[in-house]
Amino acid sequence: MTPTPSTARPPAGSLLGTILTAWLIAGTLDIGIAVTYYPLTGSGNPFTILQGIASGLLGPSAFLGGVATAALGLACHYAIALIWTVVFFAAYPRIGVLSYSRTLTAVLYGVLVSAVMNFVVLPMSHVAHRPFAPGAFTVATVILIVAIGFPLAIVGGRYFAEYR
Repeated sequence: MTPTPSTARPPAGSLLGTILTAWLIAGTLDIGIAVTYYPLTGSGNPFTILQGIASGLLGPSAFLGGVATAALGLACHYAIALIWTVVFFAAYPRIGVLSYSRTLTAVLYGVLVSAVMNFVVLPMSHVAHRPFAPGAFTVATVILIVAIGFPLAIVGGRYFAEYR
């Protein structure tokens, strides 16, 4: 008897490949939106945005480091995106409500990522602290819903629907 997709086991490496695919899509969308949107609002250029990410580790000296700190910022960005991708794939099969709606999943996860990044990660980093701005937080949250939430909900949702 051939197993049905609901009882089939995923092929070896399938989960890892799916996680890597989701990570690259989400990480690339997120940084792509950031280095496009924020310069249009007068909030720096792509180079300083990447250095700003590196400032989470290095503090203000990141803005003096040239290409090296911009590259470090890009590496940090993708490392953070990988962490959020792995967290998503670990949580998804354990939280049944996530399988009901990919849109709801994307919104909930994007809001979660935004809240944790803004209220936990950034305050613990060396990024220059600014007063809370509801408008900026809303924009950042929408970006994370679109760039992180939707790709993970779509790619992860498809994967788990196939191998449940």
